[in-house]
Amino acid sequence: MKDSLTGDQRHVKLDTAGDSRPADPVALRIRDAAERLTRGPGAGSPLEAMAAARDLAAAANEALQEAVDRVRAAGHSWREIGDVLGTTRQAAFQRFGHPVDPRTGAPMSRDVPPGAADRAVALITCLGQGRWEEVVGEFDDRMRERVDAGRLAGGWAQTIAIVGSFERMGEPVAHQAGDDTMVNIPLYFEAGEGTGSVRFDPDGKVAGLSLRPASPGTSPRPEPSR
Repeated sequence: MKDSLTGDQRHVKLDTAGDSRPADPVALRIRDAAERLTRGPGAGSPLEAMAAARDLAAAANEALQEAVDRVRAAGHSWREIGDVLGTTRQAAFQRFGHPVDPRTGAPMSRDVPPGAADRAVALITCLGQGRWEEVVGEFDDRMRERVDAGRLAGGWAQTIAIVGSFERMGEPVAHQAGDDTMVNIPLYFEAGEGTGSVRFDPDGKVAGLSLRPASPGTSPRPEPSR
């Protein structure tokens, strides 16, 4: 029987003094960054505190990846992992999975081109501001043949008719999808939620763009108001 993912809330022991086992290097990085971040206001500059926060986030992400790998090795499903992380099983797999290319049997690259998430956010921002031509200008040739500014405006209007006016975006999640880069962004509207998805081809052009209102039971987890 698989162990529960949430039933045992043990805390990770970062102090390895007196422990004969080898120290976990990720845990040591977390402890070091946390210590630097929690020093008094006079102990360092704001830039040093920011660097410590960056290092802490990077180490925590690495620890989370290792934890997910162990959970998968123990036989738990992506749905269970998504439930614990407060996301969907697909989003959990996209962030933490290890897909294999069916054409070659080799692990698929998870290296996302720098700036992909920011570009996707900028495109959704343009949609929200009605700057249709700017969005179309990022399309590849095939997308331009299929979608012009008028059709783009009509699709956005249809979304607004379903879930109300656009309010804000959540944190984008980027991953590799074969040779392309996919960025999924939680979208929050006046009366509902949804997901904006942008696909970039290897040349950086937009090869796909979709807006999907969330189905009941699959909406993004609400974020605190800003």
